[in-house]
Amino acid sequence: MDQTRPTGRISVPKPTSSQTIGPFFAYCLTSSEYGYTLVADNSLKSPSGKKIKISGKVYDGEQNPVPDAMLEIWQADPEGTFLAPQSEKHQSFMGFARVGTGEDGSFLFNTVKPGSLKPIGGLPQAPHINLHVFARGLIDHLTTRIYFSDEAHTYKDPLISLISDDNRKQTLIAEFQEEQAGCAIYTFNINLQGANETVFLRW
Repeated sequence: MDQTRPTGRISVPKPTSSQTIGPFFAYCLTSSEYGYTLVADNSLKSPSGKKIKISGKVYDGEQNPVPDAMLEIWQADPEGTFLAPQSEKHQSFMGFARVGTGEDGSFLFNTVKPGSLKPIGGLPQAPHINLHVFARGLIDHLTTRIYFSDEAHTYKDPLISLISDDNRKQTLIAEFQEEQAGCAIYTFNINLQGANETVFLRW
């Protein structure tokens, strides 16, 4: 007689780890490096909203530029709404973009400034862009945000308010440089490690 009984436990496989340690073939990841264009590649197009350019460089812990990182942004539209893929607006505004860094670690995003999001705990969320960083040597991607130095509510944002060190706050803030033909120009550098390490978020 079989004495085995079901234990009631269900064996659930663990999710595959998110690993970004290279080398990996980047042909389908950053299209501009290979002479063709993807809709999502470093260009978000919208019929309305304030046009902005965000440029900068990615540095490692020794302040050397990282030439083969990949960056992804996703953001709300100018009204502060994250669009569903089936949205009619989605055809003119992706809310997402991806770009690789150049040999000098540089990158550029062309997009529109997002609107303020719904308040958290009564505090308004300042306009910001969510950012993922994929790079050599990282077991998992890094997540951070890009805020804007010329927005009145930036320093009142719930996340920014949690950071006590003013120097650390600055690592999340893109600095306004100038206006060019109706487009606001910002700079935002990313430091993976070191004294000026960017504030990264843990989910």
